[in-house]
Amino acid sequence: MTEPILFGQPLHLLFLYFILYSFLGWCMETAYCSIKSKNLVPRGFLLGPVCPIYGVGVLMMICWFAPFMGSPLLFYLVATVCMSAWEYLVGWLLETTTHMKYWDYSANRFNLHGRICLSVSLTWGILAYVILYWVHPVTETLILKIPLQARYLLAAALAAVLLADIITTIRKLALSVRLLGRLEKARVQLALGRAELEDALQGVREDLSARRAATETRRREQVAHLQRGYDELLARTERSARRFLNRYSKLSARRAAPTLAELRRFHDQLGETLKQSRRKNS
Repeated sequence: MTEPILFGQPLHLLFLYFILYSFLGWCMETAYCSIKSKNLVPRGFLLGPVCPIYGVGVLMMICWFAPFMGSPLLFYLVATVCMSAWEYLVGWLLETTTHMKYWDYSANRFNLHGRICLSVSLTWGILAYVILYWVHPVTETLILKIPLQARYLLAAALAAVLLADIITTIRKLALSVRLLGRLEKARVQLALGRAELEDALQGVREDLSARRAATETRRREQVAHLQRGYDELLARTERSARRFLNRYSKLSARRAAPTLAELRRFHDQLGETLKQSRRKNS
């Protein structure tokens, strides 16, 4: 059986390129993010040490960009546009299927939905130039030195490992999505319970406020009642003292003089107290 040929390359050879550049891309991105974060940050969508976006990207360069290598400027422009479109497509696809954002350029200037940005797009063009002009020729020479049967076995083994990695990753993502769904449901129930609790607490607060207001009203009524009784008693005492003074104001006996003087002082004090009480209540 003849092996399929794609873009002038045997299928097993393209797959080996894909695995190799996916691994090198994983190493590059993991090293960059780890240095930036000052701790190990494994990158990639899969569990294994591969970033398929780099492997597919390099395959695109090998299969599509080779005709433009005679014109470096045109090659750079084509590589920049195509690789940026590929990165945007992969970012959108991952966010849509997994509901997770694996990279975000929102903090960079001239970004598009956080999936691509100008500085990274320009870097893609430079990487494409470095890979096709310098890296891939060496890689191709080294891989072609491996005997054909050994390349077939290596490609088959790597394909089995990659398939197992994909199945495991998808299973874990499915479990994660299911867990996120449960967490969202629990969050909604918690929010509803919190709202019900807040309503209940609000009812208790209103009831306490009403009782407090009623108690305060009763207390004020009691104080007002006592104040009215006090004022009435004060006024009655003042009237009695005034009548007594009017009746006995002409007493001149020495024995009565001190009593009358004390009674006048008491009368004047009662009058002043009564005025203050009336001013306070008016």
